[in-house]
Amino acid sequence: MSYSRIEWTESTWNPVTGCSKVSPGCQNCYAERMARRLQSMGQINYKHGFKVAVHEETLLLPLSWKKPRLIFVNSMSDLFHRNVPTSFILRVFEVMLAADWHQYQILTKRSERLLELDSRLPWTPHIWMGVSVEDRDYVSRIRDLQKTHAHLKYVSFEPLLGPVGRIPLKGIGWVIVGGESGPGARSMSSEWVISIRDQCQRTEVPFFFKQWGGVNKKKAGRLLEGKTYDEMPNGQSKKMDS
Repeated sequence: MSYSRIEWTESTWNPVTGCSKVSPGCQNCYAERMARRLQSMGQINYKHGFKVAVHEETLLLPLSWKKPRLIFVNSMSDLFHRNVPTSFILRVFEVMLAADWHQYQILTKRSERLLELDSRLPWTPHIWMGVSVEDRDYVSRIRDLQKTHAHLKYVSFEPLLGPVGRIPLKGIGWVIVGGESGPGARSMSSEWVISIRDQCQRTEVPFFFKQWGGVNKKKAGRLLEGKTYDEMPNGQSKKMDS
């Protein structure tokens, strides 16, 4: 089992690794830094660094994990990258359907391809679909997501790099907000975060505040106006029982 330190999930599953930059949120990609590190350590799945690669040997892993888990799919890539064959995307979905005792979290910045493939994807309630949005220039990704047939749709505003304005929240079941962390981290204004939280509260959308970020994210913490926000979809706890 590949356990995760990401606050809103439990485990990661990477049948695809590698990606390429599509918008400002990608500038300081944590996955790219990690991939370079793993490449230098000789990890076979990262022998080509951060170039997109599919991994047949990891495709069936969730079937071997017998205890139900909350699984972030492709934390080291984007399932809807143009270099991931449609046939492989469909196989990833087949595995999620077969290992249906888990819950899966998919996250993409490539909402156009998601929408293009939507009618071919076998959506079920245990497969959550999300988009990443860093500022108001990319809110259109949410509108693409809203047009899909995913049962649970969510938005990750991480790294949040600017105000997002009014958010189209109809049909959205969860919102995550987080600041950028690590080398060169760009700052996040509390006003941007509070605006998103308030919109979620008005529309009764579960709100999860992941971090303020910065060079030392542990020191910056997770408190927003003195409170921790760990809300999850469907009233479940932040993490399922280990």
